[in-house]
Amino acid sequence: MIKKPDTNVDFVSIEHKVLDFWTKEKIFEKRRQLNQGKPKWSFIDGPITANNPMGVHHAWGRTLKDIFNRYKAMKGFELRYQQGFDCQGLWVEVEVEKELGFKSKKDIEEYGIERFVNKCKERVKKFSKIQTEQSKRLGYWMDWENSYFTMSDENNFTIWSFLKKLFENGKIYKGSDVVPWSGRSGTSYSQMEIIEGRKLVSHKAVFVRFPLVDKENEYILVWTTTPWTLTSNVIAAVNANINYVKVKASDGSIYYFAEENLNFKRLEKQFKEKKQWIDGVPKLKTIAQIFNERGGFEVLETIKGSELVGMKYIGPYDHLDAQNEIGGYPFKDEKLKKKNITSSTQHQVIDPGKDNIGNDIVVAGEGTGIVHMAPGCGDIDSKIGKKLGFVSIAPLNKESKFTEKFGWLAGKSATDKKTIQLIINDLKERNLLFYAEDYPHVYPHCWRSGDELVFRLVDEWYINMDWRDDIKKTVRDINWIPDWGEDREIEWLDNMGDWMISKKRFWGLALPIWTFDDGSFYVVGSREELKELAVEGWNEFNGHSPHRPWIDKVKIKHPKTGLIGTRIEDVGNPWLDAGIVPYSTLKYNSDKSYWDEWFPAEFVVESFPGQFRNWFYSLLAMSTMLENKPPFKNLLGHALVRAEDGREMHKSWGNAIWFDDAAEKMGVDVMRWMYALQNPEHNLLFGYSIGNEIRKKLIQLWNSYSFFATYASVDGYDPHKNKVNYIDFSIMDKWIISKLNVFIRDCNSSLEQFRSDIMMRKFDLFLDDLSNWYIRRSRRRFWKSEDDLDKQTAYQVLYECLTTVIKLISPVLPFVTEEIYQNLVKNIDSDEHESIHLCDYPSSDLKKIDIELMKNIDSLRRVVELGRSARNKAKIKIRQPLSELHFHVTDKKVANFILSESKIIEDELNVKKVVQADSEDKLVKFNIKPNLPILGAKYGKNLKTISEAIRKITPDEIISKIRSDKKLDLSIDHIVLATGSAGTHAGLSVGLKAMGSKIPILGIGVNAPQNIQEERVFKLASETATLIGSENCVSRENIIADCNYIGSGYGMHTELMNEAILLLARFEGLLFDPVYSGKALAGMIDYVRNGHFVKGQNIVFLHTGGSAGLFAYSDNLST
Repeated sequence: MIKKPDTNVDFVSIEHKVLDFWTKEKIFEKRRQLNQGKPKWSFIDGPITANNPMGVHHAWGRTLKDIFNRYKAMKGFELRYQQGFDCQGLWVEVEVEKELGFKSKKDIEEYGIERFVNKCKERVKKFSKIQTEQSKRLGYWMDWENSYFTMSDENNFTIWSFLKKLFENGKIYKGSDVVPWSGRSGTSYSQMEIIEGRKLVSHKAVFVRFPLVDKENEYILVWTTTPWTLTSNVIAAVNANINYVKVKASDGSIYYFAEENLNFKRLEKQFKEKKQWIDGVPKLKTIAQIFNERGGFEVLETIKGSELVGMKYIGPYDHLDAQNEIGGYPFKDEKLKKKNITSSTQHQVIDPGKDNIGNDIVVAGEGTGIVHMAPGCGDIDSKIGKKLGFVSIAPLNKESKFTEKFGWLAGKSATDKKTIQLIINDLKERNLLFYAEDYPHVYPHCWRSGDELVFRLVDEWYINMDWRDDIKKTVRDINWIPDWGEDREIEWLDNMGDWMISKKRFWGLALPIWTFDDGSFYVVGSREELKELAVEGWNEFNGHSPHRPWIDKVKIKHPKTGLIGTRIEDVGNPWLDAGIVPYSTLKYNSDKSYWDEWFPAEFVVESFPGQFRNWFYSLLAMSTMLENKPPFKNLLGHALVRAEDGREMHKSWGNAIWFDDAAEKMGVDVMRWMYALQNPEHNLLFGYSIGNEIRKKLIQLWNSYSFFATYASVDGYDPHKNKVNYIDFSIMDKWIISKLNVFIRDCNSSLEQFRSDIMMRKFDLFLDDLSNWYIRRSRRRFWKSEDDLDKQTAYQVLYECLTTVIKLISPVLPFVTEEIYQNLVKNIDSDEHESIHLCDYPSSDLKKIDIELMKNIDSLRRVVELGRSARNKAKIKIRQPLSELHFHVTDKKVANFILSESKIIEDELNVKKVVQADSEDKLVKFNIKPNLPILGAKYGKNLKTISEAIRKITPDEIISKIRSDKKLDLSIDHIVLATGSAGTHAGLSVGLKAMGSKIPILGIGVNAPQNIQEERVFKLASETATLIGSENCVSRENIIADCNYIGSGYGMHTELMNEAILLLARFEGLLFDPVYSGKALAGMIDYVRNGHFVKGQNIVFLHTGGSAGLFAYSDNLST
C-alpha cells in the first residue's frame, strides 16, 4: 500500500538510505545480471588522478558518465562498468616530495628510489580508495572491484607493445633539443604541458650593448627578459625589411636598433588599465626616454635591416670557457668541431626570416628589433641555429644551475633573483649594460610544483609524428560533441611537433629502451621478450612491477649484435598511460577476442580544455598506430567548473567547495541535476545559491509526488484495480498524457545524442505542466469523497505520469527516484522490479500524442497567465470577481476551443464571462520601448544604438516582424571575425553577396601573413561562389584580413589579446579561446580605440573559436 510521505523531506538522508539499500540488495550486480548476454555498449573511462580527494569539478564528468551508462543499461545493453585511476607521473611525485619535505630531485636519490616509488604507490592506493567512496556517494555505478590502474603491469606492458611497433617502423629516436625544464623537478616538459603553467610575473629585463667588430664605439642594442641566457649568446637577429636607426648618444657612443622602437610605448595599455600588470612595477620607459635621461641623442641615419646583416660583434661573455669550446658546449657539433668553430668566432648579425607559418621571427615593437639568440637556451633559437649551422651553448645542469665552464657563475641557479642581479651588476661593471627594468609578462612555470621553468638543451626520446595525417583520418571518423571539437583536434595535429615521451624522473612507465656501446638502442615489446633477452638482473626484477628501480637492474643482449645493453633511466610521458587504456583494459595482448567484442568504445566523456593536446591526442595517436582505427565512436566534451563568481575555485579566495561538503549540504541529486542541466560547451558555475534554486525544482517534483501519495494512502488507491479506458479520459487527462509521451520521446532523443542538458530543460517544462497546471486543475477530483470514474481517472493518469517520469529521470536523479519508486510501485506490487534501476527505460506511445489538443490547452493556459498578469498590473486580486474577460487569437480552432472550455478560465481568474474580441487592436495598443536593464546587461555600449534603431520603427512593424520571423533584425554596419583556415570568412562573404548584402567583413588573421591569408579567403570564396552558381560575386579587393594581431605566431599569446580576453571574461562572463576569437576580439577592440569604426555603428562579432578557454587559457584569469 502507498504510504504518506514525510512532510519535511530530507534529501541527503534519503540518499544515504538508498545507498544502503543498493549495497544490501546488490542492486548494481542485479542490473548487470539482467543485461548479461545482451547487445554490448562499451564505455571508456578517462582515469581520474588518484592523488587527492575528488573535487566538484571531477563530479561533473563522472555524473555525465553515470547518466549515459544508466540510460543504456535501462535500454537493455550489457556494459563493462570499468573506471580507472591515473597513477603515475610528476603530480604524484610532487605530493610525496611535500610529505617527505624534499626540495629537489637529489633528495629523492639520497632517500632511495625504491622507497620513494613505494611511497608513490601507497599514495595512489590511499587516494584511489578515498575517490572510490566519494564516487559511490555520487551514485556513480561502477564495478569497483575491477577498476583499472595505469600503474598496472597490463597497462605498462601494453604501452611497451605500442612503442615496439613504433620502433619497428623507425619512429623512435633520441634527439637533442631545447625544451622547457624544471630545475626543482629535474625533468623536461612538452609544449602541451607548459601551456597549463603560465603565470604573470615580473622579471628583470635588460638592454645590453654588443660592441661591433671594426667599428669603434659602435654597438647593436639588444633586449632580453632572461639575462642569464646572455652567457650563451651566439648570434643577433634582425628583420632585413624593416627600418633601423643609427643613433648617437651624448657620450659619443653609436647604437643600432629598430626605428619604430625609439618611441614605442611598451605595454602602455596594460599599465593604464592595470590589466596583466604586477602591482609595484613602474611604467616602462621608451628607448628615447632612456637616452634622454643619459644626456640626449641624435639620429644619424635610417637604414634597412639588411645593411646590418653580416656585421660581427663581440659577445658579452666571450671570456667564459664555454664560449670558446670548439664545436659548442656541452653537445658538440662534429662538423663545426672539425672546422675549429666556437661561439665567439660565430658572433654576427643574421636575418632568421620567417617561421613555418610565414610570420616574421623578428618584429619591431617590444624590445629593440634586434634579438639576442642563444641556440642552447631557446626553442626558436635552437631551430635557427641548427638550420643555419651555428653552435649551441647550453649553460645549465639538471638543477638549472650553471656548469663549470661558466666561471664565477658555476653552481648558481639561473632562476634565482640573486643570480640575475649578479649578472646585471657584472654587465654594468664592464660597461655593457645600457638599462635594466622590471618587466611584467606571462612566463611558463611548472604546472605542479610552481617553480619557474628554463629552456635547456637536453637529450630526450621522441616519437616521430610524420604520420599525423593518418591520425587526422581517425579524428574524422568520430562524432564530436560539440562538433567544433573535431576542428580543434585537427588544428593541434597540424601544429604540434614530435611527441617527447621521456621524463627524467622516478615514478612512471619505465620506457623499454635499452642502449648499447655502439650507440644503437633496442625497444623491448613485452615481459616475455624481456625475459628472453635478459642476461643479468632478471631474478632481481622478477616478481616486481615494471618500474624503477627493479627494471633498471635488467641488462639484455641485443638480438642482432650480441652487445649487452642497459635500460635508459627515463620514465615515460604519463599521457602514454592514459592513452593506451582502450587496449590495456580490453586485454588487447592477452585476449584478442575479448578486445574485438568491446572495441571501439561507444562513448568517451572528458573536459575539453587541455585534452585536445593530452588525452584525446594520446588516445587517437596510439590507436591509429596499433590498429589504424578510432578508439571510440562518440566524444562528449564539457567545459570547466567555476565558482559562483565565475572565478576558479581557490581556498585562499574563499570560494572553494569540497565534494564531501557539497554532497552533505547540497545533496547529490541536486548536484547531479546541476551537472546534467548545464550546456557542456559552457563553464558551469557551482555554488550553494545556485544549488538552492535547483533544490526548489527537486522540491517541486517531491511535492507533486507527495500530493498524489498523500491522497492515495488515504483512499487506499491500487493502480491494478478499476482501470479506466483512455477513451474515457477528460481532455485535461489526454493533454497531460500527450505531454508525457512527448517528454518520453524527447528524453530518448536527447540521451541518444548525449545531451542531458536538453532533456533536463524539457523536464523542467513538463514538471511545470504537471504540477502547476494538471495537478492544480485536478485537485478537486482527489478531494471529493465519492470514488467515481472521474476520481479513478485522475488517480490513474497522475500515477502513470509520476511512475513514468521517475524512470525517465532516474539516470540523472537516482536517489530521489528510487525513494519514490519504492513507495509508489514496490509497496503495491512485490512482483515488480526490486529497484527503479532494474526497470526498462520508457518508450513513447506516439498514438497518444495529440498535437492539436496540446496547442489548444497551451493557448488556454496562456490566456489564464495573461489574465493573471493583467490583474497584477491593475492591482486587482483574484478574490475580487470581474464581469468579463476579452481575448483574441487569430487561429479560429484555438478560439473555439477556448470558448468551449471557458469555465476553466472563469474559475482560474474569477470572471463571470469569457468573450472573444473581433480584433487585436480592440484589446491592445502596442507601445514598444527597449528594456534597458536587460539590453544593457547583454549589449552594453551598443544599448544606445539599439534604442535609436527601435524608435525608428513603428510598433506594428516590430510586432509583425517578430511574429513572422521570431526576431527583430536591426541594421548591421560591420562584421568582424577571426580568419584562419578561411572557411567562415569565405562562406560568409559569398552568402552575403549572393543575397545582395553590402555589409563589409573585417577578418582578423590568426595564422598567416596578410597577402597569404586574403588569397586563401578569396580562392575558397571563388570556388564556393562557383558551386552555388554565383560566379564573380566576390571581388579580391573586398577581402580584408588584417594580420597585425598574430603576434609571435599562431596560437601564441599577445598582450593585447590577453587584455581583450580578460576584459570580456570579467565584464561579460564569456571566455574566448586564445587561438581564434581571442585575437580577433583584440583586433576589433583596437579598431574601435583607433577610430576605424564610426561611433553609433552596429558591429557584429562572430565567435568562431572554442569555448571554455581552450588550451587551459582560462588559468590566466586568476592573474
